[in-house]
Amino acid sequence: MANSIDIKEALEMSQKLWKKHKETWWPMSPEHGKTFMLYMIEEMGEAIAIIKKKGDDAIMENPEVRARFIEEMCDMMMYYADVLNRYGINYEEYSAIYREKFHQNMARDFKKDHEGS
Repeated sequence: MANSIDIKEALEMSQKLWKKHKETWWPMSPEHGKTFMLYMIEEMGEAIAIIKKKGDDAIMENPEVRARFIEEMCDMMMYYADVLNRYGINYEEYSAIYREKFHQNMARDFKKDHEGS
């Protein structure tokens, strides 16, 4: 099995792909972050369509459906990395805030937070 991809590598891969195509792709700048977030949401819609059309069981048991679903999830992550890069969010900053948010969520009482909702 291949090694996992961490956020640092994902950001580097995003930059590398952009550098290869920078003459035809939008600049790696904040004013294009929103566009790439919308592309990410479009890919999310494609993943949701697979869930709706094929179902959970097919994703878990059918190798072709599973591969297609994972591909859409990868597309989402690639656009996610593009958004982070466009806003100049590096892996150290992202990792620190991710860990902080994780610890906040670990300390939350989600049941209590959603009582009466």
